[in-house]
Amino acid sequence: MSRRTTQVDDTLYDYLLGTSLRESDTLRRLREETAGLEKGHMQISPEQGQFMALLVELVGARRVLEVGTFTGYSALAMASAMPRDGELVACDLSEEWTSVARRYWAEAGVLGRIDLRIGPAAETLSSLLDDGRAQTFDMVFIDADKKGLDGYWERGLELLRPGGLVAVDNTLWHGKVADSSVDDAATRAIRAFNLKVRDDARVSMSLVPIGDGLTLARKR
Repeated sequence: MSRRTTQVDDTLYDYLLGTSLRESDTLRRLREETAGLEKGHMQISPEQGQFMALLVELVGARRVLEVGTFTGYSALAMASAMPRDGELVACDLSEEWTSVARRYWAEAGVLGRIDLRIGPAAETLSSLLDDGRAQTFDMVFIDADKKGLDGYWERGLELLRPGGLVAVDNTLWHGKVADSSVDDAATRAIRAFNLKVRDDARVSMSLVPIGDGLTLARKR
């Protein structure tokens, strides 16, 4: 037992990956290609991708909504864990980044499960609500611009069924949320969001220290 979360240095991290990571060759190559891009740091870690896939299985998710797709690593991990008739609606602004995603989704045989929507995510979420998709999604993953976080959370909850799961990335923000000397708009938005979710009676929640912090919330 331990009274606090174990600190993970490089040696322990390598051990963690070496003894637990089940990353497909397609996921590995996508991760490695993304790492070479200018904004490659935006990609989630492989252990988080595996954790997301496990969450899909635990929830029994057939309908997943992803806000912020980048080059598609998280979408690929989740879609691969979904049934063949599952649907993952992926929201992103970039044709360039998601063109990388499409190549790997096709290679993995999950392209048909992914409905990629290019455009502002807030507009996509509103259109899903207008189309009668409220309370039809089993799981929502939010990994997009932090200043829009509150809006994604509110619309995501509307789209999520009761008992469904929301996962929100970057809620530890490389430690900046706890650093009083940091006061940029994104950090302020995440601090406010973390307090909001803590006090939100509509969900039960836990902030998990995996990757850059992953907040999990089950809709009541």
